[in-house]
Amino acid sequence: MLERPLVYLIDGANSEKLDMSIEREILGDTAHIEPLLISGRDEFPDQVFDASAVILTPYPLFTAPVLNRFKKLRAVVRMGVGFDNVDIDAARALGIPVCNVPDYGTEEVADQALTLSLALVRKLQPALNTVRGGVWSWRPAAPVRRIRGQRFGIVGCGRIGTAAALRAKAFGFAVQFYDPYLARGYEKAIGAERCETLEALLSTSDVVSLHCPLSDETRGIIGAEQMQRMKPGAFLVNTARGPLITELDLLAVLRTGHLGGVALDVIENEPVHSPELLTFPNVLVTPHISFYSEESLIDLRASAARIALRSLRVESLVNIVN
Repeated sequence: MLERPLVYLIDGANSEKLDMSIEREILGDTAHIEPLLISGRDEFPDQVFDASAVILTPYPLFTAPVLNRFKKLRAVVRMGVGFDNVDIDAARALGIPVCNVPDYGTEEVADQALTLSLALVRKLQPALNTVRGGVWSWRPAAPVRRIRGQRFGIVGCGRIGTAAALRAKAFGFAVQFYDPYLARGYEKAIGAERCETLEALLSTSDVVSLHCPLSDETRGIIGAEQMQRMKPGAFLVNTARGPLITELDLLAVLRTGHLGGVALDVIENEPVHSPELLTFPNVLVTPHISFYSEESLIDLRASAARIALRSLRVESLVNIVN
């Protein structure tokens, strides 16, 4: 009897252990799947290199030296949208496809982006603090501007950016986006305005919401210069990837009072961040929860397992990023 291929689902040692029921149901008798919790991002026990497929969370770091140690790896499946923790060029050189799961949390992240944006625009935090402080008055939240007509600027109008655009339009925002990789005419399809440059979007938006992937091109795309280009009192929201914003620059700009507020679901070196970040009354920080709903977690795990299964069956793969 032939030995079943081995699949590992790899995460950090501090993560909650998955019950693996979804993955085992999908893989069935085709493969043997086990969770593997590691302490160091690029530190793996020897047995992992016997795997025929691996499913990764954002924690494991698959560098070129790590990839070179595998003997029969057919696919790396990144359980999520981003894949910056995998050296996709090294994997391509080795003939190893890298796949992601780009569609599992589209609604959730877009919902969170609008939730945070509305909380900033409607001054929810000052209002809550006022009541908790024993004062019943609307004045500590002032000034608040009517949403209708304010410009909602989206950086990166892919799946999630588009979903955020449609939600923002429903609230009355005038939506505009910057995305040099979208085909001409996409703005007409979604009823939004295209900005030809990032600078044009930043200087005219009342809310700037980031929805681009992390790459060499986008790392630090929002630094001190870009934030200073934003309208005085504008709001900045990031539910995409933390390193899109340079934290030291963000702190410097926050000290000037130039921005009306900032909402972050992701930070540059999460979970580590400057304690000063939370001292600003106009800053909201949530612990990378945008992707989450009970339904999205099921979608994520099931989609990743199905891609791994297709690789083991030597079937055509979906969502290959390299």
